[in-house]
Amino acid sequence: MNSLDKKLQMSGFIAFFLSGICSISSGIVVSLLQERYGFDYNVTGTLLSIMSIGNLMAGFATGVLPAKIGLKATIITLSAGYELGYLWLGISGWMSILVLSFLLIGFAKGSVINMCTILVSNHSKNRTKGMNIMHSCYALGALLCPFIIAGAGLIGPVIPMLSLSFLGLVMWIIFQLTPIEKKTAGKKEKTDWDFLKSKRFWLLTGLIFCQNAAEISVNGWLVTYFKGSGILSGTLSAYTVTVMWTATLIARLLIAFVFPLKNPYTAMIKMAVSCTLFYICLMMADNQTAAILLLFAFAFSMAGMNPTAVACAGKMTSVASIGVMLPAASFGGILMPWIIGIVSNVAGLKTGMAMNIISCVGMLIFCIAVKRLKMSNISSLN
Repeated sequence: MNSLDKKLQMSGFIAFFLSGICSISSGIVVSLLQERYGFDYNVTGTLLSIMSIGNLMAGFATGVLPAKIGLKATIITLSAGYELGYLWLGISGWMSILVLSFLLIGFAKGSVINMCTILVSNHSKNRTKGMNIMHSCYALGALLCPFIIAGAGLIGPVIPMLSLSFLGLVMWIIFQLTPIEKKTAGKKEKTDWDFLKSKRFWLLTGLIFCQNAAEISVNGWLVTYFKGSGILSGTLSAYTVTVMWTATLIARLLIAFVFPLKNPYTAMIKMAVSCTLFYICLMMADNQTAAILLLFAFAFSMAGMNPTAVACAGKMTSVASIGVMLPAASFGGILMPWIIGIVSNVAGLKTGMAMNIISCVGMLIFCIAVKRLKMSNISSLN
């Protein structure tokens, strides 16, 4: 690996670490906003879904805008959403501003995911290892976010949002300094769209759709769920994010450095089965110890799903393919939090959270389908 590859890869790691802090903090921040302004579950779910809409729009934008204004200009423009979004959350409580802020945070999240995926995947000798290290950086940031918010909250109620805005600015500066290729606007380049004809591409997209639905719903709703159910106290419930991302970090580091996946397709099926079983048990938990242990097990099981699925795209990974795959898959993160909010208002939060079992079962179905397609392709070659 040459020095340029190392620089680009390292920029992807650091930026994704900061994005982990800013992105996952949204679940805690929305809980703080709910307490401050007295939102109902429907409003809370809507704000989380709006962030996912921004994530979706940014994903498509990063697939189109580089040909217009250049790759570096695209990421610099869209990633500013963390800085602006959290700044506005800290200084205004108007609903229109809250909606716009979560949309901007979603823009930043989606653009950073796409950019870092391209930087790391295209500049790593081992795609699976590189992607799991990158997602480990994200998990480390997510693990730290409750402590950052709690520490900032001791200074003042708006300081957590302002602190996240500052971290978003740091990430933006990193992209400014990264030697990303500057493609001149208007330069005609032929884009390979053959991946759209690939069954494997769409099955992997469906898999990540379900994974996004499950993960984002848990990240966004779990603090509210534990508070509302009384399983964990208000203060302790905020640290469930740390439990979840500690498990995620450990699992991804193990996959990257200790137990490399010999057969990623079989591994993903095992992950999906474990996720489904542990989530069902989590919904049945009625005490602190069981809830924390089952959350750890659920997060540990899901940790390798996203990076492994993206790595399985192999040579199809490009600005265009990532600009289709990740935004399309992000619909899961839009729909499920919204569905949970609606069902919770009608039938209670526990029933709403149980809807996420559908996402887990969906992951398993797509994992099986992807492996069967892989085996059939191998058989046809023989």
